[in-house]
Amino acid sequence: METPAAPHSPAAEPATVLTVTVTVTSPDEMQELGRGLAKQLRPGDLVMLTGELGAGKTTLTRGLGAGLGVRGAVTSPTFVIARVHPHLSGGPALVHVDAYRLGGGLDEMEDLDLDVSLPDSVVVVEWGDGKVEELSDDRLHVIIDRATGDTTDEIRVVTLNGIGERWAGSDLGALAG
Repeated sequence: METPAAPHSPAAEPATVLTVTVTVTSPDEMQELGRGLAKQLRPGDLVMLTGELGAGKTTLTRGLGAGLGVRGAVTSPTFVIARVHPHLSGGPALVHVDAYRLGGGLDEMEDLDLDVSLPDSVVVVEWGDGKVEELSDDRLHVIIDRATGDTTDEIRVVTLNGIGERWAGSDLGALAG
């Protein structure tokens, strides 16, 4: 009697190959972190930002835009879903997406053509958890935690998780200090 074949299982999720934690104490420091992170990014990179409302996702992206040298003010794309900021001198564009109002997974995001933009751009997606992971096995997942409740504290703990081979051996650790 033959042994039945093992059931098909989906491909394993790419492993987190690098985790770096950075503490920032002000919006200016969050933008500075974004400028530093921009030096590590290249065309084809997917950056997913996770954090509560007001955590600093757009502030970090503003720093990324400055560090990448893109045109236009980087503001929250909540009401337009996505904004493209072309590079000022031929580098990669910054595609800034806010997936908060998008309920479904990648199917609902297909109209944005992120898969077309990704190879030549740096794509940053706020609220992308469960929605854009299929775009790339290699991505940087940035999680911004802040104090909750009645506080005016500006301290944020930013965790950078490099997922996939793209981030193996990267110098994200330089951002920590």
